[in-house]
Amino acid sequence: MPTIILIIIVVIIFIYLSKGYKKYNDTYKEQFKNFSTSKEAIQASELGLFVALVAKVAKADGRVDALEAELVGNLFTDIAQVFPQPNATREILKQIFNEQKDIFTNTQEIALKLKHLIGHDLNKQISMMGFLIQLAFIDGEVSKSEEKVLIQIAETMQVDPDAYHKIFDEFEAMAQQPTSTASLDDAYKTLGVLPSDSLDDIKKAYKQLVRQYHPDIIKAQGKNDSYIKQATIKTQEINSAYETIKKSRK
Repeated sequence: MPTIILIIIVVIIFIYLSKGYKKYNDTYKEQFKNFSTSKEAIQASELGLFVALVAKVAKADGRVDALEAELVGNLFTDIAQVFPQPNATREILKQIFNEQKDIFTNTQEIALKLKHLIGHDLNKQISMMGFLIQLAFIDGEVSKSEEKVLIQIAETMQVDPDAYHKIFDEFEAMAQQPTSTASLDDAYKTLGVLPSDSLDDIKKAYKQLVRQYHPDIIKAQGKNDSYIKQATIKTQEINSAYETIKKSRK
């Protein structure tokens, strides 16, 4: 394919996806433009309820690892941007997460409230469920306790079983694929850093890349079904590179 045609196709796709993101981002901003920045109001909103479910999936295996924490922190930032006071909202979302991550007796109650709020919006339903599954798989495998929480949420929200298993099976197949261990040189290239850089500078580069490529739950609603999967692959590559560099520094 001639280069100029390829460039045109890429530009068209970029414009299409950008419009999709702007559409859903603007929809959320319109929905929450006059929203009260109080813990009670945010906790009862669809995005606050979603964060509570994220907390339960993240801690279902008993711990929240570094990459999960990074993804969750980025999620707080993404969601907070659609509220009138982003900084205050982000702190409230963090409080909700920390309060809910060790409570599993109310998972079904929260999922039911979220179902009632998003109604029949299948796009929101699938993108939210996809993010939860992605979060469970981010470390390469899903524990029985994580899968139990995922199934409870999916069943309560009445997610189509075929759609749920399609997403889950795609991530499982991806996790089971043998991955070649990247060389140290490749790891530095992936993060765009130099061997002479300090670990602190490398950590900053790592966090910036995770922020750039992480699956944005709001952006996901304006993109195609493969968005979260592609974002996960890239995020895992970045995390693997960072871990390789860290091990070499010990």
